[in-house]
Amino acid sequence: METDALSGRNEKMATGKLHVAQYILALVLGILLVGLWRLQVLDTDSFRALAEQNRIRKVPVLAPRGKIFDREGRLIVDNYPSVSCFLLREQMQNAAVDLPLIAQGLHIPLDQLQAAVKHFQHAPKYEPIPVKEDITPDEQAFIEAHRNELPELETLDEQRRLYPPGGFAAHMIGYVGEVSEEMLNDPRYSEYEPGDEVGRSGIEQTYDAILRGKNGSRDVVVNSHGREIGHLGETPAEPGHDLRLTIDLDLQKVAEQALQGHNGAIVAMDPHTGEILAMVSRPTFDPNEFSVRIKKADWDQILGDPNHPLLNKAIQAQLAPGSTFKIIMAAAGLQENVAQTMRVMCNGGANFYGHYFKCDQRHGLVDINNSIPLSCDTYFYTLAQRLGIETIAKYAGEFGIGQKTGIDLPDEAAGIMPSEEWKLRNYHEKWYAGETISVGIGQGAIAVTPIQLARALSGIASGGVMRRPHLVFADEIPDDQKDAYESMFPGSGEKTVPLDPANWETITDGMAAVTGPGGTAGIAHLEGIDFAGKTGTAQTMSHDVATKLGLHGSLTNAWFVGMSPRRNPDIVVVALMEGGDWGWKSAQLAAPVINAFVTKQRRAAGNLQAVVKPVVETKPVTQVTVPAGN
Repeated sequence: METDALSGRNEKMATGKLHVAQYILALVLGILLVGLWRLQVLDTDSFRALAEQNRIRKVPVLAPRGKIFDREGRLIVDNYPSVSCFLLREQMQNAAVDLPLIAQGLHIPLDQLQAAVKHFQHAPKYEPIPVKEDITPDEQAFIEAHRNELPELETLDEQRRLYPPGGFAAHMIGYVGEVSEEMLNDPRYSEYEPGDEVGRSGIEQTYDAILRGKNGSRDVVVNSHGREIGHLGETPAEPGHDLRLTIDLDLQKVAEQALQGHNGAIVAMDPHTGEILAMVSRPTFDPNEFSVRIKKADWDQILGDPNHPLLNKAIQAQLAPGSTFKIIMAAAGLQENVAQTMRVMCNGGANFYGHYFKCDQRHGLVDINNSIPLSCDTYFYTLAQRLGIETIAKYAGEFGIGQKTGIDLPDEAAGIMPSEEWKLRNYHEKWYAGETISVGIGQGAIAVTPIQLARALSGIASGGVMRRPHLVFADEIPDDQKDAYESMFPGSGEKTVPLDPANWETITDGMAAVTGPGGTAGIAHLEGIDFAGKTGTAQTMSHDVATKLGLHGSLTNAWFVGMSPRRNPDIVVVALMEGGDWGWKSAQLAAPVINAFVTKQRRAAGNLQAVVKPVVETKPVTQVTVPAGN
């Protein structure tokens, strides 16, 4: 009986194990069926899409940037067709074997290619790695010939910027470059993706949203080797909008030629509208170098250049204006009824507050009428003493000194207009009366930009009416973006400073005499043209300091602001020559631009007259102490 009981228990245990096994098997089958149902029913769309991606590739179609034209519709910036190469890591089979072959075929250093792959190692696998831009036809042929063994190589057609050669108008136009990681974190660049091109300076940066188009894409069928075997559809790219500048190419060419071989800037502007007609800065750079990714060594060389070729001196150089500031002094003195009756005996200088301030010559008796053409420092020292720094700062501020003009270019500098409050705020020191004397001739702490000076002096010549300088016509900007662009560039903008007509005539007549016989810019006289202006010679450091530092060469910057005609001018030209010694040298740079403008005006009106071009010659300079003004 015990044996029968034991046998019964064994049978029950075996039956129980069998049931357990059956349950486990049923559970496993249930799990498999649920998984199969999920794959076949619930996630069918998702997995179908993944399968499609194995044979369908979305290739971007890059939108060309809008072209840039001058005011007469002449082409300045164009595009040219280019091909770039990318590496698709998802298609890479053996990096150790493939990378050396790719480096050899595309003529790039192997370590550079390996560094690029390493840089993207933490990026998503689907993100392509840029390998080389603007590849040659031979390199394109290499890629096509190795499609089977190097399926990871992909090419992309795009339009690259083609700028004028030799750095022509480079600072004004700017350049494009790859959007940086820092920019991608800025909400203004939320629509950009890594690798996209964006305007990095000048017009290219300011009007990037207009010039930049909208990329499209096309769906292509590829085989297991990545070779394109079919085409499914395309979303066309939308090209960027073209842009017409206020620049006149004829004047731009003359200004570029005039400044050739010098460091400095030339700006030509229409004072009636604020339209910039020409803008040159030297030294310059070639923006075409940035169209294809610039090498680090070349970039470091540009950044390390002591002449700062990327600096747009027309809007960013902040320098003492020298005697060009005397026009603002004259306006202040006349408006305050101080200069009308003021006569000063110039014996080569005068004492103020216990210090002797030199003048470059002995001018004898000077009044407001001959103080401008003679550029007598002694007269303006005395005028500065009588006005005081607060009155000078008030009028200089009214004419925009120490403020941005609001020109539609990035990174405009504001300059400096010193005052008692300015010195206390910046240096925590009181203003000394002796400092006012130097400011009266455009020296000391005062600093201006060329565009600022052009707007101020042409505003005075226009009866106090000043316009906001700009490089793009208003009708080129979409109506819904006009307010946004204006808010991007705050400055003194449009403004009118009331000037007494008699004072206005006195100043402009004095400026006309500057380019006449006996004037400081008489050498730049243009026969038959009502050509007015003001020279300026601004010291960069004293001779004593230069001697101690062992420096040689010119210690002055040469300025000239010229216009035609003298009242309500149609054009104003400011010329800055760094290390240029005397202001009359810069007058010789501005005169050809004025000449070209007037000649073109007369030709268009059918009233072309013979115009004598200024003779460029070397003016003999005696060995005397370089003056602080003139």
